[in-house]
Amino acid sequence: MDRTLIIGTRGSDLALWQANFVKDSLAAINIKAELKIIKTQGDRILNLSFDKLEGKGFFTKELEEELLAGTIDLAVHSHKDLPTENPPGLIIAAVSEREDPAELLLILKDCVDVRQKLSVKYGAIVGTSSNRRKAQLLAVRPDLEIEDLRGNVPTRIGKLRDEDYDAIMLAKAGVARLGLDLSEFHVEELTPTELIPAPAQGALAIQIRENDPELFETLQALNHANVAEELAVERKVLKLFGGGCHLPLGCYCRKDENKFQVFTSKADTGEGFPDRLFVETDTTEGLAEKIVARFSAERKHPAKVFISREVSENSYFRKALSKNNIEIEARSLIRTVAVITKLDPFILRNTDWVFFTSKNAVEYFFKLDPQLPKKVKFGVMGSGSEDALRRHGYFADFTGEGTDTADVAAEFAALANGTTVTFPGAASPMRSIHQGLSADTRIIDLPVYETVLEEDVEASSADVVIFTSPSNVDAYFADNLLDPHQKVIAIGKSTGKKFEEMGVRYTLPFSPDEVGLAEAVFGI
Repeated sequence: MDRTLIIGTRGSDLALWQANFVKDSLAAINIKAELKIIKTQGDRILNLSFDKLEGKGFFTKELEEELLAGTIDLAVHSHKDLPTENPPGLIIAAVSEREDPAELLLILKDCVDVRQKLSVKYGAIVGTSSNRRKAQLLAVRPDLEIEDLRGNVPTRIGKLRDEDYDAIMLAKAGVARLGLDLSEFHVEELTPTELIPAPAQGALAIQIRENDPELFETLQALNHANVAEELAVERKVLKLFGGGCHLPLGCYCRKDENKFQVFTSKADTGEGFPDRLFVETDTTEGLAEKIVARFSAERKHPAKVFISREVSENSYFRKALSKNNIEIEARSLIRTVAVITKLDPFILRNTDWVFFTSKNAVEYFFKLDPQLPKKVKFGVMGSGSEDALRRHGYFADFTGEGTDTADVAAEFAALANGTTVTFPGAASPMRSIHQGLSADTRIIDLPVYETVLEEDVEASSADVVIFTSPSNVDAYFADNLLDPHQKVIAIGKSTGKKFEEMGVRYTLPFSPDEVGLAEAVFGI
């Protein structure tokens, strides 16, 4: 291609970074290009939140108009800003690699409270103009005050620095691309499976005229077809819901070991409690339609769910099910009792890591008033243990996510091999994490509680039965059988193994926390 291409872009620091990234990528294949800065409606109107702006394409319409007029050859967009349908005559020719679509919560350091989930103080003012973020934040922290926040990334950070807010939320991709120093703030990263991002968040879209086949072929060198396939699912979900920037919808698709995993969150309003769904499948064919059908008002949910642990009135799980009129029968089938009442002060003297595999381990350990070394680090299995650790005033230096303890053990081993690791826990631990550590790692087993099974456990008539540990399975099925109509959810692979031994089919949630449990119930 002999001509010099004109790239249309917005004028913000992030938009210019994105346009220059495409310009440099074109230069790498010997294509010359220059930038033309174009101001959009979203750039001009900064005093209104997105749901107050009229129409769609707040950050794209003017670029598309110049593209149709022929004054530019291609437009570079944040893919998430594009409406789900191109104007007649325009197409997406290429999609970039995807930056990590995680979210960052930036918190003023004097507003940090480690005892609270997300580490921001009770009743904090959090800045975001996204209804999607607002709904998901309030679902886990209903005490927060969410205030509108507009402007480019540096402007938003400046408003936090000026203490207009206690915390703000930003996309990690924008911060990473601009290389911003956030050391003056406390930063909490929320993975895309924790707080589900906007469809296509983290990817760039290169838009051109449909009647420019030469440019289309040229741009295929910049196209990442695997990313485009995943984004197509997310954007199809958005299209089927008829949404735009103001819709409280998060959708994230990724391919993991040849399976497509899709996480979706949808609320009616920014203040509404969102429904969440996790779907795993072999193909993207009909996937978006399947997801949207699961959110249909006509879809029948289970009438009653049993779970083998207590559930507090304000828990995420209870709120998620109550919203859909699902009755919860919550009762633990086990009891825990302390096995020691006093801790030898020397046992922790040389400990580098303390690793907790359960909330019970955290609670019984801290009841012993342990004397911890100054530089000790904490590892936990799952968000429940992490929350329990926070309540005692400590951050987790490592949090094992997911249901596969072998994967968690390998990740932890990369940090802890060759150190001294103390495992407070049950009197007969499963040692799943221990087994992943190297031979030169000193392991201290510290039994702090034991589990006692309840006797004469009454059967449940619930449509869905959730078992939270192998011990609860043993207690329930000592006296009861599974009804043919009942669906089973097992938390963790060790619990699932119990059902495999019984020849019972079960569902394994993506994550073993309350959000994952709710997703599993709605996915059945």
